Amino acid sequence: MEKAKISLYQLFVLILLFELGSAILVPLASDAKQDAWLAILFGMLGGLFLFWVNYRLFLYYPELAPPEYMQKLLGKILGTILAFCYIILFMYSAARVLRDFGEMLLTFAYLETPLFIVNALLMLVIIYAVSKGIEVVARTGELFFFFIYFLAITGFILILFSGLIDINNLKPILEHGISPIARVVLTQTLYFPFGEAIVFSMIFPYITNRKKAKKIGLFAIGLSGINLAITMAINIGVLGVDLTARSQFPLLSTIQSIQVADFLERLDVFFMISTVICIYFKVSIYFYAAVASTAVIFKIKEPSMLTYPMGMVILFMSVTIASSYAEHLKEGLEFATRYLHPFFLIIFPLLLLGIAFLKNRKK
Repeated sequence: MEKAKISLYQLFVLILLFELGSAILVPLASDAKQDAWLAILFGMLGGLFLFWVNYRLFLYYPELAPPEYMQKLLGKILGTILAFCYIILFMYSAARVLRDFGEMLLTFAYLETPLFIVNALLMLVIIYAVSKGIEVVARTGELFFFFIYFLAITGFILILFSGLIDINNLKPILEHGISPIARVVLTQTLYFPFGEAIVFSMIFPYITNRKKAKKIGLFAIGLSGINLAITMAINIGVLGVDLTARSQFPLLSTIQSIQVADFLERLDVFFMISTVICIYFKVSIYFYAAVASTAVIFKIKEPSMLTYPMGMVILFMSVTIASSYAEHLKEGLEFATRYLHPFFLIIFPLLLLGIAFLKNRKK
């Protein structure tokens, strides 16, 4: 592992930008209809618990990276296999988020540009940043954090002054009871985006003040959940339930509706800049976790040597992962959240925590 130091503020920024990532892009929890914002908040609560599970694992082995304590808990062979599976998951998730980025730009501005070219431009920047280490990525996050919130607050104020929000679109609350919300939480929002914070297990060893890392992490996940819930509530309030569910990028449609004083309009660039920044950090953190885990497993002293070949693999995965954006979304809902996330984000971390507790109960 590299010698890096991450402050609590940098950890907070990275978690918040990671959680927002591509979640502000897609119609998150749209199956819950007007209660989508509630499904996001309940998913956030589950995400807080999963973050605590991963933090507790870190406290048992504070000087070890996840691949190392997996080998310690499960044995050399099983631990290595599980760690390798997480590397594949991180690379697959990075490719999916990169695909979201490319599809958004093609829809927004570059209609005739090949998807590969758009994705390659971002991936080359990410490869360069990750090759310099997680500390560089964290410092970049500090620079962009306030800019992102400035855009978000400005956009929110403009939507309010435009008079676009119809509060009736959010009614009736709990029209069909709690069961539709519970179903969406257990199949979507618990995993995406909140359960994905498991990737920060690779960053915990670099934190300078480890005692307060739990509070900062929980606060960041909670704040990101509130932000996503507000965003989805605004989308539904402006567009309505049906249009929000049908829209590829509901937040883009919402921002395109802004019109203040007959001259302030077409603020799509707000949306594009904020999503590009958030997706950059999400892909970077996934990519860094995959590179660092690979370096630990194969005992490579210079992880930067892995960035270019692994980055190219993620780039080609992002293009070949699905033949269309509709198929890409369907694969995420029907394959990733059903067959990958329950095992790798919930079952395996709980299993590892149980084994760690039994092995260290005397301590």
